[in-house]
Amino acid sequence: MPDETESTIHEGKFLTYRKTSAGWEYVTRTNAKGCVAILAVTDDKRVILVEQFRPPVGRRVIELPAGLAGDIPLQEDEPLLSAAKRELKEETGYEAKNWASLSEGVSSAGLTDEFVTLFYATGLTKMTEGGGVGGEEIRVHYVHLSDVTKWCRDRQCEGLMVDFKIFAALHLSKSLAQSSESRLWY
Repeated sequence: MPDETESTIHEGKFLTYRKTSAGWEYVTRTNAKGCVAILAVTDDKRVILVEQFRPPVGRRVIELPAGLAGDIPLQEDEPLLSAAKRELKEETGYEAKNWASLSEGVSSAGLTDEFVTLFYATGLTKMTEGGGVGGEEIRVHYVHLSDVTKWCRDRQCEGLMVDFKIFAALHLSKSLAQSSESRLWY
């Protein structure tokens, strides 16, 4: 049951720390309307992954290209797909011809009200170097679709963390491909 009475414990530049009348504490973003993550696959079946240092976990993390929607001043109503296109180009240097929404869901329902929308991007063209903006220092990796699980496990053995959304997006993209193929029979 939703708790109608909430109080703000602390409001920062990017996050607001809230508490329900029942005592549940959580964070919400103050500067964005959503989060996007992109499973980008090249024509030769390579998944584009990014690696960057994440202060909350104190390590480098392997992730899908991702970012916030509506976090740029005067673009607070930025559509999620526009944010996905922007983030893919900023982080990897690629633009995609084909886009599909895979799914949306909560990132950590006990901690935040943030929703993540997963997109699938194909028909990629390299436009810029990528690497992020504002000193993000993003490393781009190209991993063959059939090797992603092993490659990610190898990175974990090296001490990096791996974001599970990679595996969710891979699973969802397979489901999308299967449903597209089954439609050919109708």
